[in-house]
Amino acid sequence: MKIDDCVFCNIPPEKIIIENELALAIYDKYPVNQGHMLVIPKRHFPGIIAATTEEVLALHEITLKVMDYLEENYHPAGYNIGINLDKAAGQTIFHLHIHVIPRYTGDVKNPRGGIRNLKDNIVRY
Repeated sequence: MKIDDCVFCNIPPEKIIIENELALAIYDKYPVNQGHMLVIPKRHFPGIIAATTEEVLALHEITLKVMDYLEENYHPAGYNIGINLDKAAGQTIFHLHIHVIPRYTGDVKNPRGGIRNLKDNIVRY
């Protein structure tokens, strides 16, 4: 089911970098680091709890393909992969999406703590 006013239900085909039957990947419109991508199910639902087993596997497959793509094109030193689930966690588009954020040596002063250190510390691209 597509929702008319959902940006993730209405992605132009030319913006899709990788896809399978149930999921796709695009670049984040507001990246926190170079190469920041989103993995999105094609079916509209707000959070991972509503995903079917098949959708979880499809999202996992696309996430791995995104990492291969980023390795080839951006050569990151590491990754942060995460989901913002609900408004209190920072979710602003209520269509599930997984952030795949490439990390680079020196992008923060001290990367210890992973995503805890992204908050206001990383240079945005």
